Amino acid sequence: MTGRAMPYHCPYCADEDLRPHGERHGAWECRSCLRAFSLSFIGQLNPAHIPGRREA
Repeated sequence: MTGRAMPYHCPYCADEDLRPHGERHGAWECRSCLRAFSLSFIGQLNPAHIPGRREA
């Protein structure tokens, strides 16, 4: 994730009360369900390697 990107909903309870968690980049906490979680960007998929996908 970039510095500008942020989650809009908690992945556990779907509430929107999210705040940065600690000093680690990509760490968030949900004040509704009291869970802390981390998000990171891994990379883009190669469409040629997805079974069953046909090129447009």
